[in-house]
Amino acid sequence: MPTIQSRCLCGDVAWEAGGTFDLLTHCHCARCRKAHGAAFTSTVLATAEAFRFLQGKERIVRYESVPGLFRPFCNRCGSKVPSGDVWNERVSLAAGMLEGDPETPPLAHFFVASKAPWHEITDSLPRFDGHATGTDFKTFADLEPRDPPTAGAARGSCLCGGAAYLLEGPPALCHNCHCLRCRRAKSALYASNLFTPADGLRYTRGEDLLSEFKLPGARFFAQSFCRVCGSPMPRVDRERGIAIVPMGSLDDDPGTRPMRHVFAGSKPSWFEITDDLPQFEDRPD
Repeated sequence: MPTIQSRCLCGDVAWEAGGTFDLLTHCHCARCRKAHGAAFTSTVLATAEAFRFLQGKERIVRYESVPGLFRPFCNRCGSKVPSGDVWNERVSLAAGMLEGDPETPPLAHFFVASKAPWHEITDSLPRFDGHATGTDFKTFADLEPRDPPTAGAARGSCLCGGAAYLLEGPPALCHNCHCLRCRRAKSALYASNLFTPADGLRYTRGEDLLSEFKLPGARFFAQSFCRVCGSPMPRVDRERGIAIVPMGSLDDDPGTRPMRHVFAGSKPSWFEITDDLPQFEDRPD
């Protein structure tokens, strides 16, 4: 198995892994969705002795989402990065960030009972409401919305709850993006983003907790994230008059669904799109 490298969105944190890759799974729990701002997270285990950080360990912040479970992220760009912690001689990696084929197929979907209402699972992999049957992993109660419902608006928040917003405007567009920038930003197989007019998004608390990373050389691409927990959060682009909402941060059903796949030509070679949505190799006209 060749060595596979990965890095965060800004490139400050980089790592490589080799040896054997296995146990590639998708998790739909609310904590994973918020931590990554995505429909689900995909992780793969790699041989611990063949894993190493190449640079940037000093950039890593660790947020303890439940007792004993830490979610590390880059404090410059918000990308989720490996902890390097060893479990059963393996380390856990975000599969969507791999710059190569791990040569192991996805095995199952976990915590399907908690999946986002706007996301449909269309592949034929086994599905489990929680952990796989017969495993002895500790299960925590699912994360519930911290704020009361608001009529006519969808709630959203970060994983730690320090930042929260209301989506009050109509969704203008919603799509799944497979470009490497989005995969690095969300540390996921793809990003699901909702677009609404700039005045259709209102923060109710914690806007002062947000950091923004603007990708050098990109005209528009940037990521807003909570400095405490690293969760991707909505970003208002005044130049274009829009707000970009990472759908994994939503607490409620926004009443719309992803309409298409963009930059499908950049998806990992081993990942198969199984739904019927239109696919565009790059950016549609």
